[in-house]
Amino acid sequence: MEKTIRTDAVDAFLDAILCLDEKEELYQFFDDVCTTNEVVSIAQRFAVAKMLHENKTYIEIAKETGASTATISRVNRSMIHGNGSYERIFERLRLEEKE
Repeated sequence: MEKTIRTDAVDAFLDAILCLDEKEELYQFFDDVCTTNEVVSIAQRFAVAKMLHENKTYIEIAKETGASTATISRVNRSMIHGNGSYERIFERLRLEEKE
């Protein structure tokens, strides 16, 4: 059986995140729910995705983020073969910058 993130527990977790209104509330929630290393690791992956989106090289990304080439490759694979969420987010962030 294939693992999935689509569970009742994950639904409840995502609903909790969606009910938060401000960045400070998000900081407080993630500080309570996750370890510092977990949050920093997720943020690192997002930084890697952003740099890949900007066509930076693996060497540039590794140097700037401290991510391993394995992590960079994993994020790159997710961007190519995933659900398109990174592109969706980058597009929305770009639109917000224009406003």
